[in-house]
Amino acid sequence: MSSINVLIVEDESIVAMEIESFVSSKLGYNVIGICSSAEDTLKLLETRSADIILMDIRIKGDMDGIELAEVILKQHPKTQIIFLTAHMDDYNVDRAIELDPVAYLSKPFNREELRVVMKIAMQRMHKKSGYKTHNPDHLILDEEYCFNETTQTLFCCDEPIHLTQKEGDLLYLLLQNRNKIVDTYTIEQYLWPDKSVTPNTLRTLVRRLREKLKHKFIQTIPSQGYRLTLPKREKH
Repeated sequence: MSSINVLIVEDESIVAMEIESFVSSKLGYNVIGICSSAEDTLKLLETRSADIILMDIRIKGDMDGIELAEVILKQHPKTQIIFLTAHMDDYNVDRAIELDPVAYLSKPFNREELRVVMKIAMQRMHKKSGYKTHNPDHLILDEEYCFNETTQTLFCCDEPIHLTQKEGDLLYLLLQNRNKIVDTYTIEQYLWPDKSVTPNTLRTLVRRLREKLKHKFIQTIPSQGYRLTLPKREKH
């Protein structure tokens, strides 16, 4: 993997160094540099090429990570962007979706998640985002995502995506009721049958699941609940 160039854009030096160590030493990618601002990033890219950029959304300077990614993609459209963020509000979600990033990683993220999204980036680079197998147990969500209904495993570009137990249960429930509104009471009773939870607990769970689905599919229905919307043709 040493031929794959990775650029880290992160203004927290400790976080950046931890990412660099893992990406280079453990995963075997070639880290061409660490930048903390748009100015430094664009200057480096004048002389070096990056196949994959790990892009913090909040960086130093007048330009944020999403604006910087837009500039880079206009100049280098094949570059794969992985956004890093501590919080993704609706405004930034809408802006980021337009750029079709590989993934959003919430800080703090675990190393297994980073390993998987790097592999997904590799597959996208080589245009291997389609499915290698025609598994009858796979429910196709779109050209990237599918869900194995037997094992309750989510895949992106044929790579399994780690879900917590609650994330997996929520996704399964929404998929079982796809294209229908599932009210919050039903969701809470399904996920936490023996205890009451605050509304924020469910909102946080939905937010984490949305990030792993790149903010696709799941809609919030105000004062009612959530709906997971899929195209009519769902299986191979």
